[in-house]
Amino acid sequence: MKRLKFSRLALGVLFSAGISLVPNLASADWVTQTSGTTNGLYSVHFPVGAQTGYVVGEAGTILKTTDGGANWASQSSGTIEELWSVYFPQDAQTGYAAGGYWGQTVVLKTTSGGTIWVDVSPDTNQLIRSIHFPLDALTGYAVGGDGNCNLIAKTTDGGTSWLMSSPDATNDFFSVHFPVGPQTGYAVGSYGFIYKTNNGGATWDSLRSGTTNYLWSVHFPTGVLTGFVAGDAGTILYTSDGGGTWFSQTSGTTNNLRSVHFPHNILTGYVVGDFGAVLKTMNGGANWFSQTSGTINHLRSVHFPLDVLTGYAVGDMGTILKTTDGGVGVEEGPVQSGQKGQIGRAIKVTPNPFTSFATLPGHEAERFSLYDVSGRKVGTYRGDRVGEGLAPGIFFLRPEQGDARPVRVVKVR
Repeated sequence: MKRLKFSRLALGVLFSAGISLVPNLASADWVTQTSGTTNGLYSVHFPVGAQTGYVVGEAGTILKTTDGGANWASQSSGTIEELWSVYFPQDAQTGYAAGGYWGQTVVLKTTSGGTIWVDVSPDTNQLIRSIHFPLDALTGYAVGGDGNCNLIAKTTDGGTSWLMSSPDATNDFFSVHFPVGPQTGYAVGSYGFIYKTNNGGATWDSLRSGTTNYLWSVHFPTGVLTGFVAGDAGTILYTSDGGGTWFSQTSGTTNNLRSVHFPHNILTGYVVGDFGAVLKTMNGGANWFSQTSGTINHLRSVHFPLDVLTGYAVGDMGTILKTTDGGVGVEEGPVQSGQKGQIGRAIKVTPNPFTSFATLPGHEAERFSLYDVSGRKVGTYRGDRVGEGLAPGIFFLRPEQGDARPVRVVKVR
C-alpha cells in the first residue's frame, strides 16, 4: 500500500491555503532521537509539557531533555540497578524513579530536576515495576514483585515512609494507575490479573480480566470508569464500568504490548510493544491501526504530554522516538471493509488533496465518517460528496460499515 505523499506543488498549495503541516509528514511516522546510550530504556514521562522530560532504564540510566528531545543529558542516579518507571507528579523538579532487580529494590527521588537523586526505597527486597503519584509529590504508590510474591507500597510523605501490602501471594504487578486521586486505583500484572482499590489501598479486590496473558500497562484517561490495559500476545482490554467487565479489543498484532496511553480523552490513544509495534486508535479502541515506528527494537513506554499529536516512545538499545503529528500512520489505498478476514476493497479518494469535496468512485452511495487529527468525528458523508462544507485541514476517512483502517484526506482552501 502506498503512503500518502505530497509533491512540492501540493505542499505549496497547502501552505498558501494557510494549513500548517509539521515536518516529516511524508516520511517516517515517528522520528528517532539521539539518546547517547545503548542501554535499554523502560519508561518516559514529560511532566507539564512537551519540552522537559525524563527517561529511565537499564543499569541506573536516567536521561533528561529540556528541548523536546533534541538533546538528552545523562544524570547520575547513584545505582546500577534497572530503573523501570519514572514519574513527576506536578512539575519538572520533583519526581521519582523506581526499579531494582531480583532481590533488590530502588526508589529514587529528586527535588532539583534530577541534579541530585536520593534513595527513598521502601524496606523490601522486591523489585518495583511501576510508580505513580496521582495528585502531588506526597501520596504515591509503587508496585512490583519478585516472581513469588507481589508488592504494593504506599507513601503519604513523599517517600520518607512506606506502607506495604501483598494482595496476591504468587503473581507480580507490572503497572499501577490512580486516575483522579489517591482513593481509586488499578494494578495489573502476570497471568492476566487486575486488582482495584476504592479506599486508597487499604484493600484490593481482584477483577476478572478474561485472559491469562501477562498485562503490562493500565491507563484510565479521564476518570475511574473507562480504562485500557495492554499485554502479551497483542492483548488490549477495555472497561467502561470501572473494571466490572473487561472486553477484549482487536489489536491486529500478536506482538507483546508493553504500554498504553490515552493523552486527552477516551477516544484517541496509543499502544507500543515488541519489535517496534506502535498502534493508534481514534475511536476508543473499536479500531486500532498500525503506525511506522522505524525500528524493530522492543518499545517499552509511550507518553503524550499535552495532546494527541506530540508524543514520545522509548525502548531497547537506547531507542527514543518522537512524533509531532500523532504518528500519522494512516495509509492511502485499500480500506479493509466487512468482517475480520475478508479481503479489503481498494477505495480511491479523488482528488486528494481536494478543495470543495472528494469522491470515492464506485462507492458514491455509501456512507463515510470523517475524523480530525484529535480523533473527533466531524461528520458523515456520502461517497460522492466527502468533506463538503468542511474548513481546510487534515482528516481521516473510514466507511461507516465494517472494520476498516482509516484513510488520510486533506482539504485545502
